[in-house]
Amino acid sequence: MSIDSTKPPAAPEGDDYLERRSLRRGSAGWLLLTGLGVAYVVSGDFSGWNFGLAEGGFGGLAIAMVLMGLMYTCMVFALAELSSILPTAGGGYGFARRALGPWGGFLTGTAILIEYVLAPAAISIFIGDYVESLGLFGLTSGWPVYLACFVIFIGIHLWGVGEALRFSFVVTGIAVLALLVFAVGAFPDFDASNLDDIPVDESAFGASSWLPLGLLGIWAAFPFGMWFFLGVEGVPLAAEETKDPARTLPKAIRWSMGILVFLALLTFFAAAGARGSNAIQGAGNPLVEALQPDGEATALSRIVNYAGLAGLVASFFSLIYAGSRQLFALSRAGYLPRFLSLTSSRKAPYLGLLVPGAIGFALAAATGNGARMLNVAVFGATISYALMSLSHIVLRRREPGLERPYRTPGGVLTSSVALVLACSALVATFLVDVTAAVIALAVYVVAVAYFGLYSRKHLVAKAPEEEFAALAAAEAELERN
Repeated sequence: MSIDSTKPPAAPEGDDYLERRSLRRGSAGWLLLTGLGVAYVVSGDFSGWNFGLAEGGFGGLAIAMVLMGLMYTCMVFALAELSSILPTAGGGYGFARRALGPWGGFLTGTAILIEYVLAPAAISIFIGDYVESLGLFGLTSGWPVYLACFVIFIGIHLWGVGEALRFSFVVTGIAVLALLVFAVGAFPDFDASNLDDIPVDESAFGASSWLPLGLLGIWAAFPFGMWFFLGVEGVPLAAEETKDPARTLPKAIRWSMGILVFLALLTFFAAAGARGSNAIQGAGNPLVEALQPDGEATALSRIVNYAGLAGLVASFFSLIYAGSRQLFALSRAGYLPRFLSLTSSRKAPYLGLLVPGAIGFALAAATGNGARMLNVAVFGATISYALMSLSHIVLRRREPGLERPYRTPGGVLTSSVALVLACSALVATFLVDVTAAVIALAVYVVAVAYFGLYSRKHLVAKAPEEEFAALAAAEAELERN
């Protein structure tokens, strides 16, 4: 049963409503989309994950990474099926709208939007830190660098989706190549004794050299295990700009996840084994730290340092894309103000790019706290993961005869594993940063109030996600009669 089984009122709209809100069709094939999936995530290989060592030690973070990798793998298989059924720009929101009704769709879309607005803001701060540490143009980390990031890269997106995805593909390729070069340089210094060198907290339950913070450290490391994969679920947001989405999206999602699992294992073991978990657990640039044990920069560490900047740019750029498409879809269907879904002559959702960009820049400039914003993004992400996994289960149970060009291996068992692990990760965010979780909840409450009091009464019947839902309701009515 859906969260809201009543039919929402349809808002009036002109004949040109969707024409003024259309994206460029057929701009991306599976290779560009695979690059997009990796781009969402690749910055997490260069920094951020290592803070999980301080929460759970090598063993705790390793187990967390495996469990979170399992969660993402199960979830992307479920999303591959859902995206073959509903290939619209709404992505996760569209899936939840079909399975859980308007409320479920809005709650999922809002959670995704929180992730994709906050994450670029955080990454712009990290880019500023890299620019300052590298001494580029004599700049220091601050609002001019953040502003330049948003202006330049939003400008490329406004140029067109094909150009944007090709740019992202090239930058992502540079970052991935650098990770491979890093591993080649780090593994000759690998020493297994470096992995578990963090001092043991004897008071922690179940503490050992592999779990220096005890068994609870595994759970606390969940959000950091996610950083190796956070964002890959955004691939379906490109559905309306994809060639043959029912076939292309599942293929791109599977390839993206396979590449990310390989990069996660390579990076994690090479960095911790070369320098030691204790040395890199608090480093802002753990890969560079792993390559210069005496603190002196080498040619290889400089290359990896510059490539880390490329990785941050790739993720920043692609997350802006994802946020704009999620906002576009929610706005087009009336869940958010409809003017936000207007597109330009080049079929780019210009307000969907400019408004989140302005918010992200303001947050970055005002707070300068990238870690806090990333924790807020993770909180929103875990809510969306739970709801998207639930959507797969509901649609399998309620609409077993629905045409599915791609079917999830393992069916509801696969998505059930993702659901349980997503709920566990959601609770784990409170162990890491209670303030971030409370901030995310406050934003959620405001959004829910807006939807409950206003926008749910002004949904747009012509929007693809609403048409899918109306068709499903009509078919169900015919079956009952």
